[in-house]
Amino acid sequence: MGILNKNLLRLIFFMAALVMGKSTIASAVELKIGIVNQERLLRESAPAKRSQGRLDKEFAARRAELDRMQKQGRDLETSLQKEGVTMPEADRVAKERQIAQLTRDFQRMQREIREDRTLRQNEELASIQELAQKAISEIADKEKFDLILQDAVFVSPRIDITDKVIKALADK
Repeated sequence: MGILNKNLLRLIFFMAALVMGKSTIASAVELKIGIVNQERLLRESAPAKRSQGRLDKEFAARRAELDRMQKQGRDLETSLQKEGVTMPEADRVAKERQIAQLTRDFQRMQREIREDRTLRQNEELASIQELAQKAISEIADKEKFDLILQDAVFVSPRIDITDKVIKALADK
């Protein structure tokens, strides 16, 4: 019988004992339970911080290009507002078309960056979660946990092992 099945049976046995109210059965089975706050892991762990830095660096040039396009659009609109009344009709129409094209290009590029960043974030997230799962399994084996859950409505600080997992991930 696998470890998971043994642990599941222990949990079921413990729950049944609680329901039946037999304290002698309940005291015979002691479960060691831990809770991990997944959100904190993804925000505070070293791999998560390194991942965020990689993503920021990877997309910095494209963000800079987007900022340049935005500034160019603002400058064109300002120029059109100042000189639009006095410039020839053909020049004004050409500038309006240029602004419209720049706006479309800006929106397209913004959408592409958002989609590409989301894809990369998901890849990084999967990698971090894999590292976290390994660290949690190592902690569970080392400290003889029967059950480790991720996220809960309420967590007693005495069973929250998030800090241990973050510490274990520090060098990975």
